[in-house]
Amino acid sequence: MQTVNKFSRSTRVLLAGAALVLSAAAVAAPAKQVLCVWDISGTQGDVYNMMKDYKLAAARWGANIELKPYTDEKIASEDFKAGQCDAVVMTGLRGRQFNGFTGSLDSLGSQPTYKHVEKVLATLSKPNAAKLMVSGNYEVAGITPMGAAYLFVNDRNINTVGKLSGKKIAVMDYDKAQAKMVQKVGAQPVASDIMNFAGKFNNGSVDIIGAPAAAFKPLELFKGLGNKGAIAQFPLVQLSLQIIIRQDRFPDGYGQKSREYVYTQLPRAMSLVTNAEKEIDKRFWMTIPEADQEKYTLMIRESRIALTNEGIYDKKTMHMLKQIRCQLAPSDAECSQNLE
Repeated sequence: MQTVNKFSRSTRVLLAGAALVLSAAAVAAPAKQVLCVWDISGTQGDVYNMMKDYKLAAARWGANIELKPYTDEKIASEDFKAGQCDAVVMTGLRGRQFNGFTGSLDSLGSQPTYKHVEKVLATLSKPNAAKLMVSGNYEVAGITPMGAAYLFVNDRNINTVGKLSGKKIAVMDYDKAQAKMVQKVGAQPVASDIMNFAGKFNNGSVDIIGAPAAAFKPLELFKGLGNKGAIAQFPLVQLSLQIIIRQDRFPDGYGQKSREYVYTQLPRAMSLVTNAEKEIDKRFWMTIPEADQEKYTLMIRESRIALTNEGIYDKKTMHMLKQIRCQLAPSDAECSQNLE
């Protein structure tokens, strides 16, 4: 006995069409983009909290962000390289491997003040800088300040360039620039990473580290300072945090929208930086004699030029940063020279 189909031919055609529409919609629906967020304080940190707001903003640009926290920057970087993250938040120092131009922003002495930082970030958030943000399939979708890195010393008598000689200084093992600078002053570089450099300072394995004020509390750097130590109030490097994406996993035009949004958050980021500096007890801060500041500035500049010539820093970045320094201080000697 023949089975009677209870649906008419026209109904079956309509149902098949509906199934195709639903199937296409499922394919077109945006997949989640995993954003791996490095924050030394994990989900309780300021960076992770800022990324919560970023996630909401990203939905307006067609992204469906899922945040994945990391307290170890190295692991976040490796997961990003392995394709387990569609995007990552990391320091510009470590991000140099993905974009040499933006990775060179975190260069020795290239942005002397926060005024310089603000001008640099305003410049790089504009559409005419978009090409510089792309390197292969990697795109820098936002840059925000992490604060100046200062020298933390376990003895405040280490207050001149000459007194750095022979001292043990922790350097990030992935940043050749730091080791070369330390060797230049006759000190001993001790290879370290984000996870152990503070511990080495706190237990006395090294005499000196470079760190932003934001690291003071979470890494308990007051232990390493003790009663004799100090923080030299002279910025060596302006550290940045960068959002780096795999371009092919995000909608067209996403990167520029993201950069513009991140720039609108600059006042919030700068308040976090300056508040962290203000929260450190004044007794820890140490002023470097003016004559030594000039020596530091010259020595750092010479090192920066050498590192650029060696290919560690990007020449385009160095030229742009010099232009901004000379816009803000046109009478400086470097502005009449053609060395960067």
